[in-house]
Amino acid sequence: QVQLVESGGGLVQAGGSLRLSCVASGSIFNIGAMGWYRQPPGKQRELVADITRSTRTNYADSVKGRFTISRDNAKNTMYLQMNSLKAEDTAVYYCNAQISTYGSLSLLVDYWGQGTQVTVSS
Repeated sequence: QVQLVESGGGLVQAGGSLRLSCVASGSIFNIGAMGWYRQPPGKQRELVADITRSTRTNYADSVKGRFTISRDNAKNTMYLQMNSLKAEDTAVYYCNAQISTYGSLSLLVDYWGQGTQVTVSS
């Protein structure tokens, strides 16, 4: 079994910062690409940023220059540093990762965390 657990969400004023973390645990053989997604109230889930195992990154236009995605492969952990937060960043943030397990070494499967709420007050 594999689990992704997010932390670091909360309530912050506009212009403030938060750092999200996502830790993967379980019978993990390899973690490929990882990403952060968000779902604003009443809207569909959208990609915020993703990162390959070799740390090549990709960002949504709405967060470029404000958010930074990173990962620590030794700790099976991914981060999202969010600066200059805006009210429109309010959403539930989800961690996603492509993981292969010792039970199926060559098969990368998508896993999701349970989400963490980020609320930015204006």
